[in-house]
Amino acid sequence: MRVVTWLFNLLLFLLALGFALSNTATVELRFLPGELVWRAPLVVFLLISLAAGVVLGLLGAAPSLFRQRREITRLTKELRHAGRPATQGQATPPPPSVAQTASGSSVGLGV
Repeated sequence: MRVVTWLFNLLLFLLALGFALSNTATVELRFLPGELVWRAPLVVFLLISLAAGVVLGLLGAAPSLFRQRREITRLTKELRHAGRPATQGQATPPPPSVAQTASGSSVGLGV
């Protein structure tokens, strides 16, 4: 499976390289209705727009990511707290063994 992944990545790289080499003509990018003009190969503008899209996408996903991390932290603390005994003076009963559960009860089996 790794070989297929590497071949796919190599194919994508070669396609991108071929696209970049075939689009080397200089183009003009005009900013607003003024005299501000930037001349560069088309591939440069495409890479800049791709990078800007990635950054904007990550910024859009960041609030959800942080919210999920806070929720995971809260649930982990709650789980740790639930695993502790309630008080030191009271002994918690040991969990039933498999033999006790199988012979004495049919709870959870739907019977």
